[in-house]
Amino acid sequence: MLENTLVMVAIIFIINVVYVSFFTIRMILTLKGYRYFAAFISMIEIVIYVVGLGLVLDNLNEIQNVIAYAVGYGVGVLVGTKIEEKLALGYITVNVITKEYDKDLPKQLREDGYGVTSWAASGLEGDRMALQVLTPRRMELKLYQRIKELDPKSFIIAYEPKAIYGGFWVKAVKKGKLNR
Repeated sequence: MLENTLVMVAIIFIINVVYVSFFTIRMILTLKGYRYFAAFISMIEIVIYVVGLGLVLDNLNEIQNVIAYAVGYGVGVLVGTKIEEKLALGYITVNVITKEYDKDLPKQLREDGYGVTSWAASGLEGDRMALQVLTPRRMELKLYQRIKELDPKSFIIAYEPKAIYGGFWVKAVKKGKLNR
């Protein structure tokens, strides 16, 4: 009897981890514009959901099943976000304000394959350089590291662009020409 109970708890837990992971990935795919792939994922997701919820509702008097469902849901959120981090879909735009005006900084980042637009800026303490850098999300941490190497006192803000149109750089990225 105890063995059956443990098996049921494990099944419910695993089903919910898988369901919520699919749910998280589907939401992210939808937000990134991958509608058709998100729709396909949702079909798998709903089958998993119905099976898992059915197991819990059929045995609602067993509190351990409800607990396994809840814990599986929480773990599924963590697993789904980790999977999304590994997929790293889309692009990131990084705005950099240098501590001092450095004409070589944009050149060095361009040599690394990043798309860089730069302009002169003025800060409270004098002349600065402002840069806007576009990179695939999978290269984001590498970019931060490189900027910190080149200007450890730079100010960095990053955001995800909703849409990107035009420019030569996106074509180069799609062809795989960004240094890795």
